[in-house]
Amino acid sequence: MSNFYKNLIENNKKWVESQLATDSEYFKDLSKGQNPPLLWIGCSDSRVPANEIIGAKPGEVFVHRNIANMVIHSDMNMLSVLDYAVNVLKVKHVIVCGHYGCGGIKAAMGNDSIGIIDNWIRHIKDVYRLHNLYLDSIVDENDRFNAFVELNVKEQVFDLAKTSIVQAAWRIGQEVTLHGWAYGLNSGFVTDLNVNFSSNKDLDEVYQLYFK
Repeated sequence: MSNFYKNLIENNKKWVESQLATDSEYFKDLSKGQNPPLLWIGCSDSRVPANEIIGAKPGEVFVHRNIANMVIHSDMNMLSVLDYAVNVLKVKHVIVCGHYGCGGIKAAMGNDSIGIIDNWIRHIKDVYRLHNLYLDSIVDENDRFNAFVELNVKEQVFDLAKTSIVQAAWRIGQEVTLHGWAYGLNSGFVTDLNVNFSSNKDLDEVYQLYFK
């Protein structure tokens, strides 16, 4: 057994001890249930830990992560998480958080085949195609990369707003607000991209759902 693996177990024990030293009922209280106000849809990148970025404690953030923080309408994993968060946990905020330097976004800017992940990357390429005139007009490659990261986040927030799960909640007056952020790996700060939805009124009419 490697030292790395052994350290994981030891670190867990130390973490438990540190929590109990502060609050002897910490884990008993945590086991009684969760009531997080926030669903976080982020990238799987190991450098972007949702709780730590916003200083949240266990139980305060419901998290879904995938490559390049995508909201794909046929992804049953994402939809299941979203449905549970909105309809059971009654979260009041959903944040899609991308990050500058995202490998998935970078891959979507090129043409190299990586393997089975090509099928996932294609959804990101669709975002580029939607904004290709603007993105191709950016001469500096790093600036174009950063702009693509931001545009991808915005499109995922739009896609969240298009889901029947979110629109059904809005219809009954449930408070759910969607947000888009970009996280800076080299700074630690998040940038609010000012794409916020609390109703479907800002969607193109073709995406607005009416429930009988």
